Amino acid sequence: MNLGFDLRLSQEQKLIMTMEMQQSIKLLQMSSYELLQHIDKELQENVVLEVENNLETTKEEIVDNELREYRELIRDMAMDNYNDRSYYKHEEDDLVSPFNFISSKPTIKDYLREQVMHSNLDRQDECICRYIVDNIDHRGYLDEKIIDNLMEELSISKDSAMRCVDIVQGLEPPGICARSLSECLILQLHRKNIMNNYVEEIINNYLYELSKGKYQLIGKKLGAAAKIVQECEDIIKKLEPKPTRGFFTGEEIGYLIPDVYIKKISGDYVVLMNDNLLPKLIINNTYKDVIKSSNDSEAIDYVKDKISSAMFLIKSIQNRKNTLCKVMEEIVKNQEEYLDKGNNYIKPMTIKYIANSLNMHESTVGRAIRDKYVALHTGEIKRIKDLFTNSVNILSQDISSVSVKDMIKNIIESEDKSKPLSDSVICKIVNEKGIDISRRTIAKYREELGIKSSSQRKRLI
Repeated sequence: MNLGFDLRLSQEQKLIMTMEMQQSIKLLQMSSYELLQHIDKELQENVVLEVENNLETTKEEIVDNELREYRELIRDMAMDNYNDRSYYKHEEDDLVSPFNFISSKPTIKDYLREQVMHSNLDRQDECICRYIVDNIDHRGYLDEKIIDNLMEELSISKDSAMRCVDIVQGLEPPGICARSLSECLILQLHRKNIMNNYVEEIINNYLYELSKGKYQLIGKKLGAAAKIVQECEDIIKKLEPKPTRGFFTGEEIGYLIPDVYIKKISGDYVVLMNDNLLPKLIINNTYKDVIKSSNDSEAIDYVKDKISSAMFLIKSIQNRKNTLCKVMEEIVKNQEEYLDKGNNYIKPMTIKYIANSLNMHESTVGRAIRDKYVALHTGEIKRIKDLFTNSVNILSQDISSVSVKDMIKNIIESEDKSKPLSDSVICKIVNEKGIDISRRTIAKYREELGIKSSSQRKRLI
């Protein structure tokens, strides 16, 4: 056997993912909360890295400053003073505080505490009621475990604890301090003086079946006609499963501070980055002097490594900000009509489309908007990814899936409730408007809207 060796040269292109590139990508896709945690970790581990601020400033002073800025902003907005240079994103000092767009009105707990204070309770009951109010969650519910904690921490009997729970449940809004959805709805029934045994029985035992439209089954269990069950459903629909809805709970601050603001200034939409959301990082000059003055090569190498790491972190955070800003500016450019007129005017816009417009990779845009929030000029806070929609073909144009969903919702709202429209009929109506869409897509959109099927929507006469 004759063995031979053949040497060949080939050229191929490969992208080597360095550690720095991996870190940059990781930072880009982090939510602001995740990035804050990462920065905190880096501050603990990297001695040359520090936050540019007055370290002696107290938390109280920071809050006072934010409140003062908030009041000034409200005053300026009331005067329509939109030409002030601080509103423009290209200025150096245009920091937008996350607190500036948070309502200063009292929270639901403040409202409840005030009611407790004016309830003419003895000192012990007032103390217990305040404890209960402080432990109500953002939906207005009280965890059953809190009652056990209350009894242990305040050394009171179960009767005393439950008496005070009843007191808080008697406050406004109706349904507050319930320990379950059923109790929340029952409390509201009693407050409205609705005494209906069927309604209470359904609330206590058949809410799941009711949500599935199983009127015949529930009627059989109750010994009542299915039509009676539907009438009970009408009553239940008027009750509020989340008593704190419409109130400022204070929980919003924790997870809905926007990364970006869209403001309308002199008729134009402007993207403002929330620069106060993250701390401004700098390198401690003391360590730069070590490199110049030290003769210890090991110490010099250590400091150089830390400075290099810190500089890369600072640069990556800035790149993250720049990328998000570019993406948002392109979104605004494409969705001006939506910003002016609302959901019905949102255009089909995919991540791929924005990526191509900016000459970026799709994955870069996807990472940039991941878990990021935007505050619209109307005050509404949305996930940035919710501004992206699929398209549905309409003759020679495209409209967004959001617009089609609104159309489906309007069709169903105007239908004869005794003869609800099937998905096939709705599909035909939508097709007649020139929109190319399948019955399966109609069903999908209907379910996403939380609307029941035609058989479940049917009203029994």
